[in-house]
Amino acid sequence: MKINWKVRFKNPLFVAQLGMSILVPILAYAGLTVQDLTTWKALSDLLLGAFSNPYVCGMVIVSVYNAILDPTTRGLNDSLNVLNREVK
Repeated sequence: MKINWKVRFKNPLFVAQLGMSILVPILAYAGLTVQDLTTWKALSDLLLGAFSNPYVCGMVIVSVYNAILDPTTRGLNDSLNVLNREVK
C-alpha cells in the first residue's frame, strides 16, 4: 500500500471526509444526529460504546476504506503523480 499520507492530510477535504467516515456510521447506528452531541462526555460515551460493538467497528472500517480508496488507481495505491508530489 503506497499512499502519500503527507499530501492527503494536507488536504482539508480528505481530513473532513476521513472524520465523517468515522463519525457518521456511529451516529447512524445510535440513531443520533450531530446536534445530539452537546457535550464532550456525550461524544466520548458514544465513541466508547461504538468501539466496543463489533458491527459498528466493521461499518467504520468499511467507511474509512472507502474514504482512503482512490478510484482512479488500482488497489489502495496512489498514482505515481501523487506519490512523487511534495508537501508545500
